[in-house]
Amino acid sequence: MLTNTAQLTAHELELLKVFSSDFDFRIPEYQRPYSWRPEHALQLLDDLGEALEQSEDEPYFLGSVVLVKRPESADSDVIDGQQRLTTLTILLSVLRDLSTEDEVRAELAIMVREPGSKVQGLEAKPRLALRERDADFFKEFVQEPGGTTKLLGINENHLTHDSLRSIVDNTRSLTTMLKSDKWPEDRRFRLIQLLSKRTLLVVVTTSDLDSAYRIFSVMNARGLDLSPSDIFKSQVVGALSDADRKTYADKWEDIEAALGRQDFGDLFAHVRMIYAKQRAQADILKEFPKQVLNTYTNSGRAAEFVDDVLVPYADAYQQLRGASFTAASGADTVNDWLRRLNRVGNTDWRPVALWALRAKWDDPSWLASFLQQLERIAASMLLRRVYATPRALKYAEILRDVDEKGLGLSAPSLQLSASEIKATRAALDGDVYLHTQGRRFILLRVDEVLANSPGVTYDNKVITVEHVLPQNPASKSKWHKSFSDDERSEWTHRLANLVLLNRTKNSEAQNYDFDVKKAKYFVGKKGVSTFALTSQVLSADKWNPRTLEGRQKSLLSAIFEEWGLGAV
Repeated sequence: MLTNTAQLTAHELELLKVFSSDFDFRIPEYQRPYSWRPEHALQLLDDLGEALEQSEDEPYFLGSVVLVKRPESADSDVIDGQQRLTTLTILLSVLRDLSTEDEVRAELAIMVREPGSKVQGLEAKPRLALRERDADFFKEFVQEPGGTTKLLGINENHLTHDSLRSIVDNTRSLTTMLKSDKWPEDRRFRLIQLLSKRTLLVVVTTSDLDSAYRIFSVMNARGLDLSPSDIFKSQVVGALSDADRKTYADKWEDIEAALGRQDFGDLFAHVRMIYAKQRAQADILKEFPKQVLNTYTNSGRAAEFVDDVLVPYADAYQQLRGASFTAASGADTVNDWLRRLNRVGNTDWRPVALWALRAKWDDPSWLASFLQQLERIAASMLLRRVYATPRALKYAEILRDVDEKGLGLSAPSLQLSASEIKATRAALDGDVYLHTQGRRFILLRVDEVLANSPGVTYDNKVITVEHVLPQNPASKSKWHKSFSDDERSEWTHRLANLVLLNRTKNSEAQNYDFDVKKAKYFVGKKGVSTFALTSQVLSADKWNPRTLEGRQKSLLSAIFEEWGLGAV
């Protein structure tokens, strides 16, 4: 099969042709590390094993690779296909080192390493060069004859990063499997023949880097294991000079490693919101380049995007996520508000907080006041069950006010309207327990106010919201004497009847009578409760509608004052 469009070609090639002097594969420094795990490598081997049982004339397709390669040169930068090519190299190397036949070992060695030719002017070297930080290790312990045998004795404590661990784990797993009874030597030899003659890769080549990235993006849209951040990385690092690519690829990877892949991907959505100041209208693959990235890459400022956008916002994201803002003074108060925001239960507020941490890092007092107002808005929307689209519109409005218009702390969007305050008050005075997304946040927030300790943290591994008056008290329990059916319906799920416990639910204990429940269920190991909200209940002599009326008024008064919602 052959397709041509200008400089683009796509060929189906046997592996014997792929791993030949026609290609000198290199993994560019801006690519992410090798990351296949043993389950992926063993799945590949299982698939090949199934293909062995098919007709000997039937080819086996392994997928595709995308290369930047000029027709007259063997130099091939791998844009997509690193995981597959690396794992195939490991598999060929393991088969080479397990073979007892000199001729077979020699032929496999040539597939893994270019032996060199003085007549043809070919240098002896591996056919696949991994990124610089992995290349020497891969060459010594995989590609060199006997390397996989040496690898089996490596002390894993000496492995410095995850890509090396993947190489070691996959090599060991493939070796163990191919030495098992399932793969006697004659079957391994048939596998070698399958790999050499009947296994095909679709090799897509283009001499134009931009064209390769477009192919890369299309393949991602069709379900390959690529993320938008991978594509943005290829655009940014691909726009840099050769001298800068490794430096900025390393910076990019360090950021991704520090944040983790999920949060790193979310960071781009947050930055898009900060720049666009409007809710997303389309996929981030379409919007982020247009609204943020192209401004830098199209003007030769790709390095500036990394240095002045990605790095500082990633730093701010770490501070936000870990409540670890630092300053000569005032940092504790800022971090208290970040901790409260992180308990809200959604992340729509994060772009606004990231903007503030980036823009006002040198003014902790301003930051604390701003985050306090942001937390009030986030809490109100949570309580009012405002869904994602209007939440995004609200935060976009705040960004326009404080950044674009420069209105700062006096921005109208930072205030709650009279109707919003009324709805927030009603939610707090209603059946709080039935607000499954917000009840834990509400109870912790009330508890913090009662504790009168702004820096209080909740590090308990388990925190549950529990009823004092049970939801379904036993028919002969004292609860039926203290509460009529109507009174139970009125009070069971409201704020006054709820407490926090640092233990999992106990269905039997939840229905104890009040005195027994206080003594056996509401206290901790040392006879006290971790939570101020629960300690109040322990000091109560009885639990009836009058008790609840007084407690409800007290709790509402405290949280209304905290959030500026007016008097009870």
